[in-house]
Amino acid sequence: MFYQLYEMNHAALQPARLYADAVRLFYTNPLNPFSHTPWGRSVAATAELFERTTRRYSKPHFGLSKTVVDWKSVEVSEKTVWSRPFCNLTRFERSVPAGGKADPKLLIVAPMSGHYATLLRGTVEAMLPYADVHITDWVDARMVPVTDGHFDLDDYIDYIIDMLHALGPDTHVMAVCQPSVPVLAAVALMEKRGDPFVPSTMTLMGGPIDTRRNPTAVNLLAKEKGIDWFRDKVIMHAPWPVPGFGREVYPGFLQLSGFMSMNLDRHITAHKDFFMHLVKHDGDNAEKHRDFYDEYLAVMDLTAEFYLQTVDTVFVRHALPKGEMTHRGEVVDTKAIRNVALFTVEGENDDISGLGQTQAAHDLCPNIPADRHAHYMQPAVGHYGVFNGSRFRSEIVPRIVDFITSYGRQNRVAVKPRLVRSAKS
Repeated sequence: MFYQLYEMNHAALQPARLYADAVRLFYTNPLNPFSHTPWGRSVAATAELFERTTRRYSKPHFGLSKTVVDWKSVEVSEKTVWSRPFCNLTRFERSVPAGGKADPKLLIVAPMSGHYATLLRGTVEAMLPYADVHITDWVDARMVPVTDGHFDLDDYIDYIIDMLHALGPDTHVMAVCQPSVPVLAAVALMEKRGDPFVPSTMTLMGGPIDTRRNPTAVNLLAKEKGIDWFRDKVIMHAPWPVPGFGREVYPGFLQLSGFMSMNLDRHITAHKDFFMHLVKHDGDNAEKHRDFYDEYLAVMDLTAEFYLQTVDTVFVRHALPKGEMTHRGEVVDTKAIRNVALFTVEGENDDISGLGQTQAAHDLCPNIPADRHAHYMQPAVGHYGVFNGSRFRSEIVPRIVDFITSYGRQNRVAVKPRLVRSAKS
């Protein structure tokens, strides 16, 4: 009943939120003389802080309407090109002139670990000038009726394979964080089956390929508690009246609690600073806070079967690096990968996927020719900086673009990639 209690508390606070929002509007109205005083701004700041910390944040929009291709500004529109109950494949269609050289097709597999795919807005934006970008837009499990069936890690892998089939040959795949494991597994299965739609390149970024290497607090928690603890403590039934009423889920609000507890002092400081920005009428910094937390606090539920299978396979049993991972009874043999170029990216200060965990993919794929392996460690960034931020745009993106350009089917070259292993070297 914990999920139902959470929903009841949220509903009970609705009148207080409405009142707080009315107070905020009253004390920020320029016609109100109190809005020009520190006292009035303090009241407005308190009201806004209360409303924001008690609301449920809805799924954000990508909001990417323009990009630059060949030094020219072009329009961008979102289009759903593939759809299943738990995921939509979104293409960012650019209005480039017909007849020009086609850019590489890039499938970005967003993490299904609590946040929406819009968390990778910066990733998509940075790649749009160089590629025909598609992204997995995962659906909140509480919004999927029970009649649409279940969704586990095996289904996740099937979805990836189906999407690669839908996009056709010479597609490049990029996995950010959690999907590194199912993407590597999907590619291994496709190679083993001789699938003609196997991607040309595979870029894995900050992913938990082998969590035995430099384990983080997240890895140690999963190993210490074991799968039964997670099944008993964090799995709940979606409450009425959501469309997925009765479905077993790992609730988004529990995931958010875990995210925030890892850096609680930082979040408390950020909200204190937000209050002071409002009081001092520092609109720019206050708006940056709103933009970040509108995204960060928007979370989705995961199906229980997907969450538990992932925890057990990746963090408890380490099945992939041990060669024990299976997909619907078929062993996932990463040694079968021979034709896909592999690029891994890690952050020096990553506290989610420790150094070496993503790089481990190279050891698992010994039959990829040596000239098609590349690894890059980005100094001075944490987990988020691996796929977003200024260093990502200036130092990581050029390397990804160089890699997928060099190893596309049309341009594949038999030389080592022009990539260094880390900026420090």
